Amino acid sequence: MGISIWQLLIVLGIVVLLFGTKKLRNIGSDLGGAIRGFKKSMNDDEDKEASKESIEGKTDAPVHQTRAEEKAQDKSHS
Repeated sequence: MGISIWQLLIVLGIVVLLFGTKKLRNIGSDLGGAIRGFKKSMNDDEDKEASKESIEGKTDAPVHQTRAEEKAQDKSHS
């Protein structure tokens, strides 16, 4: 029920005849460039989120330590 290799070759031959190899090469390179750009954008977003989380983590840590120290001081003064 699937597509055989011969059917794929016939379709590929018709596509090459319609568009030509030069135009297919350009389409392939444009598609590859778009995929690379998308991947780069995704990696940049992940890097921004990771750096944002690390910055937030650094600012939150002293606050939690300060609160813990305040609780310890309150207990010692009581």
